[in-house]
Amino acid sequence: MTTITHARKRLLKSSGLLTALIIISLISTAQNFPNGFARVTVASTINSPTNMTFAPDGRLFVCEQTGKLRVIKNGVLLNRAFITLSVDASGERGLLGVTFDPDFSNTHWVYLYYTRPDGSNNRIIRVKASGDTAVKNTIETVLDLDPLSSATNHNGGSIKFGKDGKLYVAVGENANGANSQDLNTYLGKLLRINADGSVPPGNPYNTGSEQKKRIWCYGLRNPFTFAVQPLTGKIFVDDVGLSTWEEINDATESKKNFGWPNAEGRSNNPAYTNPLFQYNHSGDPDKTGCAITGGTFFSPANTNYPVKYQGNYFFLDLCNNWINRLDLNDTLRHVFATNVGGSNVSMATGPDGNLYFMSRDNGAVYKIVYSGGAPTAETQAAKELQAVNLLAYPSPANAEITIETKRFNTENTLIKIFDAKGVLIKQMKVNAEKTLINTSALPKGFYFLLATDGVNTGKIKVEIMH
Repeated sequence: MTTITHARKRLLKSSGLLTALIIISLISTAQNFPNGFARVTVASTINSPTNMTFAPDGRLFVCEQTGKLRVIKNGVLLNRAFITLSVDASGERGLLGVTFDPDFSNTHWVYLYYTRPDGSNNRIIRVKASGDTAVKNTIETVLDLDPLSSATNHNGGSIKFGKDGKLYVAVGENANGANSQDLNTYLGKLLRINADGSVPPGNPYNTGSEQKKRIWCYGLRNPFTFAVQPLTGKIFVDDVGLSTWEEINDATESKKNFGWPNAEGRSNNPAYTNPLFQYNHSGDPDKTGCAITGGTFFSPANTNYPVKYQGNYFFLDLCNNWINRLDLNDTLRHVFATNVGGSNVSMATGPDGNLYFMSRDNGAVYKIVYSGGAPTAETQAAKELQAVNLLAYPSPANAEITIETKRFNTENTLIKIFDAKGVLIKQMKVNAEKTLINTSALPKGFYFLLATDGVNTGKIKVEIMH
């Protein structure tokens, strides 16, 4: 695994994580994925990609830092940009975020976050789509953020609609840590606004400045990306650190103060909310790095990925070119892939059930596909044992289902129930070969049952009907 030089670290932290990408690239080495997984190039020749989002109709929209919003349609990068904005692209400025109205099929609104060409401030606009291009005379300003200093780094830029239909905006502190604790500026915050930029009900501060009224959470340094879990509405913010720690912060609930600049990583100060997860800048190169620049909840409606990956939070680092994952059942961190690109940014879960990410060094969008892997004697034996180890009946089930765990250690067997999207619904310890589970409260549909005693594992698909 390629390591980062101290000079590169200093440059990334002093002049900004995106600026350094343009000048310095890492030495590439062989890709390393779990058995059966592979990286496939979706598109290349993209100019300094910063962020990407899938439209509800399946098209992938990619932000180029210099102002073009590109469209990948049916696996092809279209020559004509959806829109070209005039932007200030110095340092970490430029076109930094894109998202779509929850009712896009009717409203056709596309939302963009960018730095105005004079560098005065970052702005959120919306524009109507007509097919694969924007109708420029429909552009509306949603929200002008606070004036920027001469510092060109720490702009944040990710924008997404939450499950509640409100627009969430991640804003960097513009290289001034004091902004993060100041409730009278948008800088260093996660904002929550209506689609037109106005203040929605339910925000934590209903008095004070206009900035304060739009704040959801604060104490952030450079929240370059964040993700929303489609089913639960959970919000995880990927906050780029300074000298030691990179953070994943749970911003599902409002009014949280994540501590910057007074705390980086975990703190003993009860005024600050500690990260859900953090990793540092030194140590195992497959688990450390310099900047967390992408994350996604992997909960697609359909996927051929193994069950253990479903419902996980995948994230990546700019410098060490790995992808890791958090199992949200126990928040344990696992290395998923290494040496996968160069200066990677942004992750997304595609409607095809695959993970996507981008490389600035390569100017490319990649997807990670799973072919099932070449069968080995060990995996084939495991598959044959699953039918013996784990039974569930009747299927379809109505009000209850019996789970039979044969050949398991009955003193230490854990059963997990996942819905069709890979979200953990229920888990329980059992101490008998047969367990009766009440399913009357579960919506009808398909579910996956997984049983493990730490050595043996079995999984089975069942259907519930009422």
